[in-house]
Parts: sequence; C-alpha cells; structure tokens
Amino acid sequence: MGIVNLLLLLVIFSSCASSNKKADRVFVKGVYGNPGSLLRAGYFFDSLGMNAVFVRSISLTPQFYETARQQGCQVFVEFPTLNGKDYLEDHPEAWPINEKGEQEPAADWFMGICPTHPGFKEHRANQLRNIMDEFDVDGVFLNYLHWHAQFETPYPILPETCFCNRCVRQFEMYADREVKGEDISQKADWILTHADKEWRDWRNSILNGWVQDMKDVVKSHQPEALLGVYYCAWYPENHHEALYRTLGIDVKGLARIADVLSPMLFHKMKDRPPVWVGQYLDWLESQTQAGKKGTPLVWPIVQAHNSPGIVSPGEFREVMLEGSKYPSSGIMMFSDVSLVEDPEKVEVMRDLYIHGFK
Repeated sequence: MGIVNLLLLLVIFSSCASSNKKADRVFVKGVYGNPGSLLRAGYFFDSLGMNAVFVRSISLTPQFYETARQQGCQVFVEFPTLNGKDYLEDHPEAWPINEKGEQEPAADWFMGICPTHPGFKEHRANQLRNIMDEFDVDGVFLNYLHWHAQFETPYPILPETCFCNRCVRQFEMYADREVKGEDISQKADWILTHADKEWRDWRNSILNGWVQDMKDVVKSHQPEALLGVYYCAWYPENHHEALYRTLGIDVKGLARIADVLSPMLFHKMKDRPPVWVGQYLDWLESQTQAGKKGTPLVWPIVQAHNSPGIVSPGEFREVMLEGSKYPSSGIMMFSDVSLVEDPEKVEVMRDLYIHGFK
C-alpha cells in the first residue's frame, strides 16, 4: 500500500472515530429528585433499567451513594445554586432589591438572592467543595440558575431585580457609565430608561460567571466530572423576552460553558402538548449545534409530576419518547415521587429503559 493511501485511511479512521465518539456513548437513563424513595418502595435501580441517578444534594448520603454504585448507576448531584431562602435568614444584606428600592418578596415558593453577594458565592462554593471531597460523583447539575423569579407556575412571577448599591456599582464598572439618581428607585428608573440593553447583558454576564466559577470548583476537585445545568426551557420570545431580560439566561452562553444542558421540559406546567418536548430539542440543536463534536451533551428532564393537572402513564410515555430524540443522549424525569405514587408510570419507565425508545 502506498504511503498516500495509508495516510488517507488514517484520516478516514480518525474522522470516523471522532464522529462516532458521542454515538458510542451509553444513553443516560435516570431519575431526578430523591431516587432513594424507589429503593424504599422495593424497587432496584438496575432492574428498572436505570444507569444514573440525579439526586438532590440534601439527599446524597454515603449509604445511598454506595447502593447506587452497586446497582450500576452513575451518580449526579443536583446543586441549588441561587436558592437563597436559608442564607437570607442570617444575611439580609443579600436580599434582592426591586426597582422601588424595596426587598422583593418570595416568588411563590421560591426565594432568590442577589447573585453579586460575595459571601453567598463563597458559601455555595464551599458547600460544593465539601460534597466533592466526600463523594466521587460523575457530575454536578446546577439548579435554580436564574435571577429572582418564578417560572414553574402557570402565571410566571417576573420582578425586576437587583438594584442594590453593590449591583449598581458593578453595573457602572461593566458599562463604563455613571448611573444617575439620588436613591435606588431613581437609579433603577435611569437604568431601565437609558441603559436597558447594557443592564440585561450585565445580568447575563453575572449568571454565566456563576456557571464558570462553579465549573472551576468541580474540575479542580474531580476533572472528569461533568458540569450540567438545569434551566428554564422558554423560547427567547416568550413572556416578553423574559428568559434573557428577567431570568438572565442565554442558552448559547450556557452551551459555551456547561458540559451538559438539561432543559426543564415540563410540558404540563407550560400548558404544552407532549410533542413540544421534541420540538424544543429541534430548536436547541438549531441554536447550539448540540450533538456535534465540541458542543454540550443534552439530557432533558421531562415531567411525570401530576401538577398542574394529571400526567397519565400514556402521556408520560409520550414525553419520554419525545425527550429521547436527537440531540438527546440521555433523559431523566421529575420526579421520583410521581413514580412511586403511580406504579404504571414505573412500568412505562422500566419498559423504555430496558427495551429502548421506539
């Protein structure tokens, strides 16, 4: 064989190996929440076809960890990034401030925090370090990754925050502009009137900074662990562009940092048909080129939970099938409780996880 032909074969082999790298990856089949409830109900992860658990950090114990490993599961831990309720009890200076200069109240059950508070970021970073010092996990998934708001409800709560003095000072440095006004309400009015775009861009940069900083913690402790993000699966134009303007989420920006994107495809909460789950994955591919080399993995989380309304076993099967479509290379559902409460849904999951998504 001539050297030219040999080199050509090597190039072809290398290209095929590279292009098949993600295709060869084992499809991730998991449950989100406190999967230990399935064990207590008498199930076994391996007999359910599961190969991954996505467990809340407060539910991750040495006993659960060892059991999950013994039953063939990767262990991913959910990390409540910007949920500030407990921290605010002792640190009121971290409270998100609205455009009136007042402390913004809880948005339904969620209480966010001012994400520029340095003490809170260090608090979260230390919690993450402690988890990774104790457990050799396969990855960390950031949750509550947004400025103070509530989107997991039929009528989203979308306040304007945070206009504390610390945020305004940081924004001035970012935009290289002096904010006019005598008090917080006047400064907020000036920002929203004269520098709205820069304000939204700055808020997004703060959120992306959190993702990068938490990723640095993860990689410094366990370089092979993945950094995933759960995020609100609105389209950019929904709710007057609230995904970027209010929540501070730029999906393309997240895709440049995270190893795994996990859109929260809760169809019932968003009053969408099951087919929307697959449609969103199509859209995500168009925006991020997900599924190709150098792009993040996509493991959507779909709804089995009966609120609002009822998700029937048949409907649950539909959203699982939709959520398994390309570019998805894994899937999980919210949540373990909804499975334990309805054995028919357990059987749906078992059938799909063992026999495949067809």
